[in-house]
Amino acid sequence: MRKWMVAGNWKMHNTISESVHLAQAIKDGTSGLKNGEVVVAPPFTALQSVGEVIKGSAVSLAAQDMYFENKGAFTGEVSPLMLKDAGCTYVIVGHSERRKYFNESDEQVNLKVKKALASGLKPIVCVGETDGERNKGVTESVVHRQVSKALDGVGIEQINHLVIAYEPVWAIGTGKVATSEQAEDVHNFIRRLLVEIYGCVAADTRILYGGSVTAENIADLIAMEDIDGALVGGASLKPDGFLGIIHKMP
Repeated sequence: MRKWMVAGNWKMHNTISESVHLAQAIKDGTSGLKNGEVVVAPPFTALQSVGEVIKGSAVSLAAQDMYFENKGAFTGEVSPLMLKDAGCTYVIVGHSERRKYFNESDEQVNLKVKKALASGLKPIVCVGETDGERNKGVTESVVHRQVSKALDGVGIEQINHLVIAYEPVWAIGTGKVATSEQAEDVHNFIRRLLVEIYGCVAADTRILYGGSVTAENIADLIAMEDIDGALVGGASLKPDGFLGIIHKMP
């Protein structure tokens, strides 16, 4: 049985002190958690401080991105070894904002996925279509391409060391949210694609939904068979909003 996950992507928000305060509130609010997994992804500057706060708790630490080399003359980049040293267990890879604003390609996403796995980090691999692509009816072909290319060269023994996050781009930060049926259709498509590539072992791979997730809509989403949790943006920046989502998980 797949273990649910709720991951909070704080994006470019919060100073170190604000991040520590938020992390402490989330840690306190999940002290009795037994069934699932909670992850927070603060900005790079706050990773180590947040890691110290949540150490030994039910909350795991993620980075929002990484580079695909261990070290070198790559000004402004952060390596997987640095993330491990800061206490990270997970790293978000291929978020639509990285693809849109920083021209990150499917090939770069793939390099990051493989490097993360090789370094002992668990990638949360983001995929999803734009509004225009959905209107054209090409959602499945877009998601197929993104998933297939992201996982190129990833072995069967590694598939359950990563998480897929389906985030329809049109629902990120817009207040729009896919209906539970729309989300389930794509999650089921991804699940079948993973099983086609890796066999029945991929039935255990977790697939999260992301895109304007709140405490008000999470129950309908998580009730779907192939939705294993949520990658949360704006609602993860307030303790009440994030904990409200977590406490509605089964």
